[in-house]
Amino acid sequence: MNVIADLFPGFAERRIETAGAEIFLRTGGTGPPLLLLHGYPMTHVTWHKVAPELARYCTLVIPDTRGYGASSVPASDAEHMAYSKRTMAQDFLEVMRALGHSRFMVAGHDRGGRVGYRLALDHAEAVSAFIPVDIVPTAEAWRRTTVERAIRAYHWAFLAQPYPLPERLIAKEPVFYVEHTLKSWARSGTLSHFSAEALAHYRALLQEPDRVHAVCEDYRAGATIDWRHDEADMAAGRKIACPTFLLWGSDYLGRGGAKPLEAWRAWCSNDLSGAEIESGHFLAEENPKDTLTALLPFLRAYKDAR
Repeated sequence: MNVIADLFPGFAERRIETAGAEIFLRTGGTGPPLLLLHGYPMTHVTWHKVAPELARYCTLVIPDTRGYGASSVPASDAEHMAYSKRTMAQDFLEVMRALGHSRFMVAGHDRGGRVGYRLALDHAEAVSAFIPVDIVPTAEAWRRTTVERAIRAYHWAFLAQPYPLPERLIAKEPVFYVEHTLKSWARSGTLSHFSAEALAHYRALLQEPDRVHAVCEDYRAGATIDWRHDEADMAAGRKIACPTFLLWGSDYLGRGGAKPLEAWRAWCSNDLSGAEIESGHFLAEENPKDTLTALLPFLRAYKDAR
């Protein structure tokens, strides 16, 4: 996909080859390195409202994950390993090393949070702090699925259906589908909190058949290999060792009396904290002010401790 609008003035633009993909990214800021990973159905531009302030404290690395945005679209495989979170985590370990960052913080929203905790589990020596945004671990989400959640999070099962069912259905009305998704997960039920430039990126994502397939493979991995990797870690007693700061939306993960911090305690060996933001699923775009207010003390404390 051609880059539509640059929402990161003053940031550098790069492409880095990993063992399995070409990753598009933007970099900017000064201070300890912070990798920002986007979710579905987004691209790197989801961070554009908070990046200028974060760049005052951190060196930001803001990529598109494989298959999304302007990164390459690797071929899929029968086991869905090409779009597993373990494989994506390896992409970003290589990206950060190529940029000279042997140890770094990771913040990940939605699918990006799943890549983030896989990085923290598989490459603990590289991840100094982890910030999941509005998710619980994949195995935890499947384990806690109820009728209400199955209806609200129908996309988990829909996008994981065998090829080509979801690909063909989305291809009929891709703009309707992405806008429906964004509106249904936003607190307001509208697109009002998304900039016109960011929406152009999100609408474009699902108009490219190979990227629609990549998105579906992302979710097929979530229903198969990612789940198995999580269960294996739980069985082995492997936990996230670095400081973890969870952010969640009052009207998405926090809906229905959920207690997100409790869900993460079983996955973190120590130093877990967090904050609820008045928002739907898209905290950094719906409520960037409160997101920054909650997050900056954690980042400042980390910076001061170095």
